[in-house]
Amino acid sequence: MQSRKLYPPIEPYDSGFMETDDGHRIYYERCGTPGAKPAVFLHGGPGGAIAPAHRRLFDPAKYDVLLFDQRGCGRSTPNASLEANTTWHLVEDIERFRQLHGADKWLVFGGSWGSTLAMAYAEKHPERVSELILRGIYTLTKAEMDWYYQYGVSEIFPDKYARLQAQVPEDERDDLLAAYHRILTEGEEAKQLEAAKAWTIWEGETITLLPDEETSSKFRAPHFAVAFARLETHYFVNRGWLEEDQLIRDAGRLRGIPGVIIHGRYDMPCHARTAFRLHEAWPEADLQIVEGAGHAFSEPGILDRLIDATDRFV
Repeated sequence: MQSRKLYPPIEPYDSGFMETDDGHRIYYERCGTPGAKPAVFLHGGPGGAIAPAHRRLFDPAKYDVLLFDQRGCGRSTPNASLEANTTWHLVEDIERFRQLHGADKWLVFGGSWGSTLAMAYAEKHPERVSELILRGIYTLTKAEMDWYYQYGVSEIFPDKYARLQAQVPEDERDDLLAAYHRILTEGEEAKQLEAAKAWTIWEGETITLLPDEETSSKFRAPHFAVAFARLETHYFVNRGWLEEDQLIRDAGRLRGIPGVIIHGRYDMPCHARTAFRLHEAWPEADLQIVEGAGHAFSEPGILDRLIDATDRFV
């Protein structure tokens, strides 16, 4: 069977900004067919952004999809702002967008950090979620952070990890995450930009099974890098304002929500063990470990499963 591909390019039928009461302007788009099956797309990061390819994960004739740039990133303003920017602010934003959309329930689609946010939202508002599509599961536990930023992926990409370490004084390298957070919030502007690029390039070059210049190149853009690095370190040093292992502990709240968990076997940022643990806590979900795939949604095997899921749930 031929692998499923993205739907053809599509432009939003509506776009604009949602104003918050704490100084943020959040950019959003609506794509597909007004009044069709409601869905929301949650991008990764924290600090990533929506892209035209994300619109194409859904059949435009059958879905009415809302996509938005989370606080402080993409086209939302103020750029790279850490003020009033927590997981629970974003959960509130999703609820406001649901009301703006006019949906009683909607399909929630999240990958990587977007899977974290999707779980947090669904566990708080299970009655508002018709289905869950989760890719690249991440729950912000200490073990997951250490695997990617301290010891684990460092053994597989020692050359790239050395470049990540190089931005940090040797006496701070036992906690790389805290060191980067300090530099990105307290350092001089030039040093912040240098550190931001190193941080984002590390991620951009380790998210695909094989080197992929098209995927990794966007991580080098200064505007993207600063927001991405500042917001990631801000969220990660604060553990997403979650208790340790909270999302797995509370996964029982997802019972009754049809769902699919899609995870690359060789996903470096988000190891497959977390996806397996989520499935143990939420056995009704369809767990799909994709062989020969890394982390990015653009990996052929992962993309095939994602399109199958959106087609199935329509």
